[in-house]
Amino acid sequence: MRASTLRLFGLSALVVISIAGVQAQRPRPAADTAAPAATTAPADPRVAKLKQTVAADVEGMFDLGQEMVDTVFSFGELGFQEYETQKYLTGILEQNGFTVEKGVAGIPTAWVAKWGSGHPIIALGSDVDCIPQASQKPGVGYHDPIIEGAPGHGEGHNSGTPLNIVAAIAAKRMMEREKLPGTIMIWPGIAEEQLGTKAYYVRAGLFKDVDVVLYNHVGSNLSTSWGDGGGNGMVSVEYTFEGETAHSAGAPWRGRSAPDAVELMNIGWNYRREHLRLQQRSHYVITNGGDQPNVVPRNASVWYYFRETNYDTVKNLWDIGDKMAEGASLMSNTKWTSRVLGAAWPSHMNRTLAETMYANIQTVGLPQWSEADETLARGTQKEMGVPQNGLAKQIQPLRGREAIPDEEKRGGGSDDIGDISWSVPTVSLSFPANFQAGPGHNWANAIAMATPIAHKGTIAGAKVQAMTVIDLMTRPELVKSARDYFDNVQLKQRKYTSFLRAEDSPAIHLNKAIMDRYRPEMRKYYFDKTKYKTYLDQMKDQLGVSYPTVR
Repeated sequence: MRASTLRLFGLSALVVISIAGVQAQRPRPAADTAAPAATTAPADPRVAKLKQTVAADVEGMFDLGQEMVDTVFSFGELGFQEYETQKYLTGILEQNGFTVEKGVAGIPTAWVAKWGSGHPIIALGSDVDCIPQASQKPGVGYHDPIIEGAPGHGEGHNSGTPLNIVAAIAAKRMMEREKLPGTIMIWPGIAEEQLGTKAYYVRAGLFKDVDVVLYNHVGSNLSTSWGDGGGNGMVSVEYTFEGETAHSAGAPWRGRSAPDAVELMNIGWNYRREHLRLQQRSHYVITNGGDQPNVVPRNASVWYYFRETNYDTVKNLWDIGDKMAEGASLMSNTKWTSRVLGAAWPSHMNRTLAETMYANIQTVGLPQWSEADETLARGTQKEMGVPQNGLAKQIQPLRGREAIPDEEKRGGGSDDIGDISWSVPTVSLSFPANFQAGPGHNWANAIAMATPIAHKGTIAGAKVQAMTVIDLMTRPELVKSARDYFDNVQLKQRKYTSFLRAEDSPAIHLNKAIMDRYRPEMRKYYFDKTKYKTYLDQMKDQLGVSYPTVR
């Protein structure tokens, strides 16, 4: 039997499924973990048998999972420009009996796929977009881009939606065979790197009837958690200044420089940083710095991410940003406007769902890594100057806290799954399609993402996901318990208020120019499954890549 692991695809796809439970074929491994709550134990032997069957079905789709992981990797599409990814993945779902609605929530590359009817509605989701300048030959343990400067899957988002699709197909087959009621719904997290869509999904009502969301994200181990997450909430705001043109040498006094306003705002913000809380994370890029030096620039823009630990502190940073823009406008005699490009709440994951999922993690266990897999991991870790621990060997313990005191938080990244987690009971699965080496959002994080490591890790995650769906479809008390936690524990802490304003709309213009520039060359390297079994085979033929290649 092939090593059981399903690699998380770079799509944020969500699947709603009705299904019966099944355990994986792999023996339960030893793991340093706390025992799951009593509610996670199978109610009867039939559930265990169903879960074993669905896990075996996932294993039987190893090749499909590998094909999807490799294909999405080869597309390398940035946020809001995931057109090839959308066409490919929705085509597979339609071939397997799912009904697909495209362009949901006003986002051209977003979609929702459904199968079944009635409740429970189980939604599976993951992200699909990639990272700028992260092009990388898979299986090469040092910087070696396929195309210099092109985007690539340096966040591993090419694995999560394939994971969900394999799990959903297996669940659908079980539902048909056992005549189980329920609905499967799959959606992708479009433009997650811009925190660009999930709040709009919530606003558009995509989850208003959903009972449970099972999310996933690529990682280096099989794990899950519950309670407050360690990341930040965030709002993404672009400030645009308008002045007046003039000849920069002949009559500069008649001009009003918009880039001056951008620079003044950034200077003000950087001086203010010293007097902001330790938890905050703020960063910016200048998206428009003017046209040419001999013309006083009339327009200029700067794009800020304001991150903090909760709604009120994020709003406070945003207010400070607005004041900085106003001050810069007054000093430069320009006008300013702003628009929201994305937003994310801090996440809170459901305890019942996490405990249920964790029991399945223990059953599935980690993949069997080959010597070549370990060589790539350790070689890359040596290259990046981090501990050479190789691939994960032991499952991590289940962790969770209902609430983390604000003074204990120290900030960090953001994921707009937070908005969904405050709208419907949600849990997130981390699966071992990658290994610890790169700094994140980097070419090094793409090295493993079209290799056997990613293929095995994605299949392992798909088994956990499918088995958890079976638990929820066959044990209604779990769905009720998850809702009770959501209503009576989570929502007792705070209520969800979106950062989005009525006038805000998805920033679907983002990344178009970059993809228009690189896509023609990237097409030469799209995965051709009619000629090659794996993308590594294609890379060996086209670019001479051998697996693994390390220094």
